[in-house]
Amino acid sequence: MASPFTTYKLIILYMLQNSDGDLTNSQITDFILDRKYTNYFQLQQAVSELVEADLVEMSSQSNRSYYRLTSEGKNTLKYFSKELSSDIKKEVEEYLNSLHCKIEEHLLTPADYYPTKEGSYSVRLRIIENSVSIVDLSINVPNLAAAQSVCESWPYKYQNVYDKIMEELL
Repeated sequence: MASPFTTYKLIILYMLQNSDGDLTNSQITDFILDRKYTNYFQLQQAVSELVEADLVEMSSQSNRSYYRLTSEGKNTLKYFSKELSSDIKKEVEEYLNSLHCKIEEHLLTPADYYPTKEGSYSVRLRIIENSVSIVDLSINVPNLAAAQSVCESWPYKYQNVYDKIMEELL
């Protein structure tokens, strides 16, 4: 039987394997902590060790950490997934479904920003459908607050922006 710490790692690997896209640190944390599997510090240690072992890949965007399973992580999970109970697997799947991570048509709306040499901020907004870039838009905004605001509203307003662009161009 796996140690509790190993179980936390397997849960994270199983979550990443069964989500259609990358998961944020907060999504992983919410699942683990809501079920009281462990505390925040042990969870972050487990995530860190998975990244160091190249079982999980981390990327950052707009001060958020995103995680995805590597091929080595998939292989590891193949060998050890039987160590996770069917109840835990079911909880993970229900949680991911509640996040809408498993949808027929996979749509991502990443938004990121970075400072420019002129002192303003450049914001990059994208719509990606089934791994195909539909929109890739970069705009300049005057300050950090504006950049953060644009990034935060993009997931809710991308459809209106896309519709207006298409209406003007067609």
